[in-house]
Amino acid sequence: MYPAEIVMPMKAELTDSGFEEMITPNDVDSILNSEGTTLVMVNSVCGCAAGCARPGVVMAVNNTTKRPDRLTTSFAGFDVDAVNKIREHLLPYPPSSPAIALFKDGQLVHMVERHQIEGRPAQVIARNLIAAFETYC
Repeated sequence: MYPAEIVMPMKAELTDSGFEEMITPNDVDSILNSEGTTLVMVNSVCGCAAGCARPGVVMAVNNTTKRPDRLTTSFAGFDVDAVNKIREHLLPYPPSSPAIALFKDGQLVHMVERHQIEGRPAQVIARNLIAAFETYC
């Protein structure tokens, strides 16, 4: 588990942009099983989260007219129980962090795995998400 002093600034990059934290498995189930659209960012300490995923997801939600009803996040290696519960909802995709998922009415409709994030600029991540928002939101 990562120390809070390392994780908190990385969490703030998303919570300061309107993302709600899912801390417990109950948070995850109640939010992901609700009606409407929910974006989930499984946050991470890795460089691709810092350089691509977090900036890309923030760029996407701030640069589109269609966006998910709820913006949520949990931190891998810190919000352990919540992330494990998220990963149950992400099956059949293997565990991945960072990862970005879009749910509609409780169903996973779009997934961006770590291998689709690594080495890609934030703008590419944002365009991918904006296209998903246009389709599902």
